[in-house]
Amino acid sequence: MENRHPGMLGGRPVSASIIRYPGVPALPKDTERYRCKGGGSLVVRVEAGDLVTVTDAEGGQACELSFVDESGRFQAAGLGAAFTNAAEGLKTILSREEAGTLRIRSALRRRGADLATAGALRIFGERSTPGSRVEFTIALKGLLIVAAPAEAMSPEAQDTATPIEVRVRRSRVVRDYSSALPEPLADPIEDIRIKAATASAYFVRAGEFIQIIDVYGRQCTDFQAFAARKVDKGLDLALDSTVTRTLLGRSYPAPGLPSKAFDRDFEPLVEIVQDTVGRHDAFATACNSRYYDDMGYPGHVNCTDNFNAALAPYGIPGRKGWEALNYFYNTDIDHNNQLYLDEPWSRPGDYVLMRALTDLVCVSSSCPDDIDAANGWDPTDIHVRTFSGKEQFSRAVAYRMTPDADPELTRETAFHPRFSALTRDYAEYRGYWLPNRFSSAGPVEEYWACRERAAVIDLSPLRKFEVTGPDAEELLQYCLTRDVRKLSTGQVVYSAMCYEHGGMIDDGTLFRLGDKNFRWIGGDDYSGIWLREQAEKKGFRAWVRSSTDQMHNIAVQGPKSRDILKEIVWTAPRQPTIGELEWFRFAVGRIGGFEGAPIVVSRTGYTGELGYEIFCHPKDALTVFDAVWRAGEPHGLRPMGLEALDMVRIEAGLIFAHYDFDDQTDPFEAGIGFTVPLKSKHDDFIGREALIRRKENPRHLMVGLDIQANEAVGHGDCVHVGRAQIGVITSATRSPVLGKTIALARIDVTHATVGTQVEIGKLDGQQKRLPAIVVPLSHYDPQKKRPRS
Repeated sequence: MENRHPGMLGGRPVSASIIRYPGVPALPKDTERYRCKGGGSLVVRVEAGDLVTVTDAEGGQACELSFVDESGRFQAAGLGAAFTNAAEGLKTILSREEAGTLRIRSALRRRGADLATAGALRIFGERSTPGSRVEFTIALKGLLIVAAPAEAMSPEAQDTATPIEVRVRRSRVVRDYSSALPEPLADPIEDIRIKAATASAYFVRAGEFIQIIDVYGRQCTDFQAFAARKVDKGLDLALDSTVTRTLLGRSYPAPGLPSKAFDRDFEPLVEIVQDTVGRHDAFATACNSRYYDDMGYPGHVNCTDNFNAALAPYGIPGRKGWEALNYFYNTDIDHNNQLYLDEPWSRPGDYVLMRALTDLVCVSSSCPDDIDAANGWDPTDIHVRTFSGKEQFSRAVAYRMTPDADPELTRETAFHPRFSALTRDYAEYRGYWLPNRFSSAGPVEEYWACRERAAVIDLSPLRKFEVTGPDAEELLQYCLTRDVRKLSTGQVVYSAMCYEHGGMIDDGTLFRLGDKNFRWIGGDDYSGIWLREQAEKKGFRAWVRSSTDQMHNIAVQGPKSRDILKEIVWTAPRQPTIGELEWFRFAVGRIGGFEGAPIVVSRTGYTGELGYEIFCHPKDALTVFDAVWRAGEPHGLRPMGLEALDMVRIEAGLIFAHYDFDDQTDPFEAGIGFTVPLKSKHDDFIGREALIRRKENPRHLMVGLDIQANEAVGHGDCVHVGRAQIGVITSATRSPVLGKTIALARIDVTHATVGTQVEIGKLDGQQKRLPAIVVPLSHYDPQKKRPRS
């Protein structure tokens, strides 16, 4: 008689593996989702019978819909409705010289469409509520064109440009390759389909671009290249990942400065221009017969044999295992020195775009691995496109506002033309390129400019949201930890935003522009989504509309900042002047005079110094920068990058998301307990009960550490008392003004008393220790006398 667990009379139940992919939209197989950003446009291939749903996600955004049939004619009949205007908004958008508009103009040109004959159906507008939607059924096969026209927003106004969401429910569900393949970035020279478990070789001229596309998602592809002139000489000098890692100091090349991949002669062969995934492999060879033999699958097709066959016509000898840049292959080395793999991070349509630095013989594969997770257990096709070297592609990686959001390529801020003239060293930050350091000075000199004179910093990636409507105050009072009711018009308050369990979503500043008008400025896109979700859940009549693209900003920080801005900022008599503006207040003004560029100036900053932030529409950014620069030169104004900014903010004890706090950290643990006035704020707010409980029973506190050694420490280093780990370094720097290494750390309350001796663990945390002492969180000016001055 077989043994069975008591109560399981029918035997152990059988069930399928249950897996969620939060990063992939949980849509039915017949439904696709697209996002048209405010002030932007998109095209979608559609067929008769497709059901289209267009949604004004944030409210108040106009939308224009147009349609081009297979013969290139603009046809209202394709929408099943009449055009209401001549597509003025769409034409204005497509007149701009931007990557997205160039791609749409190219798609129209390939179909012979004449934009001058365009018409459009206009829907939504300033009175539409968040979530307003329109549904219609496509009547003809062709291109659906969606535009979200918008005017330039004045910084004191709140008429921003926000996204339009489009969902298409297909009348027939096909996994047709041509339908799945994204629209070309430009007119291709070559279109090469690499079917699953195969490889193809191809020739690319110097300066041309190579795009490797994961058509269906979660599919690996090996890439290898050779200088064609060396191949002609019989030299087998392939792209070498070990040389590349050595020269770059990183695992694999990426857009920006560390972008080149080299052969064994240390010659750069390609540079990475765009990458929408950012997770690849250059540690191991392309899959080979030995791998499958040892796994018990002798004779399994493999990338190495496919490479050998594809390269043979070029006279390139075969190998037992080809090294390569393994795009989309998700491998890494763990802390135990083990090589591991998992499913790729790539999603349908993701790609890597490279530029050939010399004439190349290239080879690409579609990996045949179906015995592990390397291709998500389901090998599919890879597509290669090449483009003329005359095309213009910006350097970019992909940024997703939320895990399931559409990727957005890195952008330049409106101040980029001025800052880029002073440096080439840029870092990607939340979807934008920001200066890392400046060539003429370097971070230490930038630091001293901020501490002794003045510095100008590009902070445009800060996320801005316009919160308006009769229930705007109620919404913010419920979602923020601060008491919003105490905020006067013209005042700014720093606050935390928390989940129900007390963990932080974001920190930021709230501006009160009027009785029912607010502006939230934080670091995370999700804070705006969270506010919108809570408004819907509670039934608040409040609009939360994103305005990041409509308002870029620089900070002018340092003891001379007031003197600089007093010379150039004009304010109306009812507004405070720069000399009168108090700490955490803002004023609406103009640059130069009554007719100057409109701005909002707040007396806020992220440096621990007297300072201001200037907000303007991107169209006025260069005017604003030039005025600040001219006025600042006599005062010793210098540009400041992210490296120096990190130094000053750590000295001042100012926290940074994903370093000093995350969703497991409450405001008390993050060192900003002052933003949670539990005694004086009587209204309920999200996380209140959890924060009361956490405050009464704290586990960790944020403290400062003075490191009594002249060695670097960094984020993630362990903090010890004896053998036991009692905390972790969240941020650290070498302080020029203090002449020592300092850190911010989250440590157990038992050891958080000022004066406690601790040790920072290096190597494995036990073999090497750096002595440190607990000090107050703010190493520099803890009473905030300088920013208050």
